[in-house]
Amino acid sequence: MMKKLLIAALIAGSLGSVAAPAISAVIIVREAPPEPRAERTPPARRGYVWAPGHWDWRNNHHVWVRGAWIRDRKGYHYTAPAWQERDGRWEMQRGNWARGQRDNDGDGVPNRRDERPNNPNRQ
Repeated sequence: MMKKLLIAALIAGSLGSVAAPAISAVIIVREAPPEPRAERTPPARRGYVWAPGHWDWRNNHHVWVRGAWIRDRKGYHYTAPAWQERDGRWEMQRGNWARGQRDNDGDGVPNRRDERPNNPNRQ
């Protein structure tokens, strides 16, 4: 009887320690997101970064999430959520903070030192 009680206690204890899965940073669906809605970007706020509105995937359909201010993190830059088509499927990379300097055009020169940080003709 004591062995059964001990085994039951061990099983009950192990069930309480099961971790819930984290929300995936990437969402993959077959349905393309609608065109982004037009939003007016408010004037800059000291200590905050504007996260533009985007289409999110919730309960098996696209849902618009309005833009919002996010508290700035020193030493990091914010990358907004983005959808990209790959092999007939749509992937959404969630917004995140990345350590280091922002480099909008990917030329290896941080924006603060780049004369043309959004150069569309980069090599």
